[in-house]
Amino acid sequence: MAVAENTELFAFLLAKVKGKSRNAIKSIMSRGQVSVGGDTVTLYNHPLKAGQIVEINWGHVSMKTQFQGMNIVFEDEYIIVIDKEAGLLSVGTDKERIKTAYHILKDHVKSSSAANKIFIVHRLDRGTSGLMVFARDIESRDAMQNNWQETVTDRKYVAVVEGIMEQQSGTVKSWLRENKAMNVYSSNIPNDGLLAITHFKVLKSRNNLSLVELNLETGRKNQIRVHMKDLGHPILGDRKYGSTKNPLKRLALHAKILAFRHPVTGKELRFESPTPGKFTRF
Repeated sequence: MAVAENTELFAFLLAKVKGKSRNAIKSIMSRGQVSVGGDTVTLYNHPLKAGQIVEINWGHVSMKTQFQGMNIVFEDEYIIVIDKEAGLLSVGTDKERIKTAYHILKDHVKSSSAANKIFIVHRLDRGTSGLMVFARDIESRDAMQNNWQETVTDRKYVAVVEGIMEQQSGTVKSWLRENKAMNVYSSNIPNDGLLAITHFKVLKSRNNLSLVELNLETGRKNQIRVHMKDLGHPILGDRKYGSTKNPLKRLALHAKILAFRHPVTGKELRFESPTPGKFTRF
């Protein structure tokens, strides 16, 4: 877009970009998607001179935005996908409300406009690392949550579990319940709880440990952790569900692949987070 007369960048974009709100334009600028003369510009009041060329990269910004405990790997005006480190809470608890992925993202989106918000779509346990998605408006959140099974096209985890698994692949199916102590367990009675289905495949076995790939057909609370316990191979570092070893000093569970249909555009997005190096060195 060519600049016809001297002005400021935000005012220029507001006049030229049709169908976008003020907040949407601010978000596009804050993500580094606007360039002037080939140089990325994020300042709203950046002065423009007649004859300059302004360009907008309508795709997402490919470079990672880093924060303590997490990275943003995708961001547009509707959703944000992050790669979370083990130890960072997804959302607040009674004991901790600040050091969470939700709080970090809330501060991030409000840095471009105080009116911006962030919404939880799903969660990862504190000890689990890897990919998760947040929404930037209620409509996007509801579209994903209300159609989760149809929206998510692939969701894979990797885990290091105790013992050498004799069965190299298979499926675990059970009905999950939660007791008063907030421990999830499998019920042997059909339909007594929430149906949970986990597919597993052994990738490597050595030194009485196994690296396992896990594909979720359903997404229940603590599903993988309970199912690995049910198989007699609890996840390394998972004392809550039967592990007696913790050589990695963390829960050895990582959300590696997340693929889903965009709640607004319908385009399929696929993200992959590298398997932690510790998981393969045994």
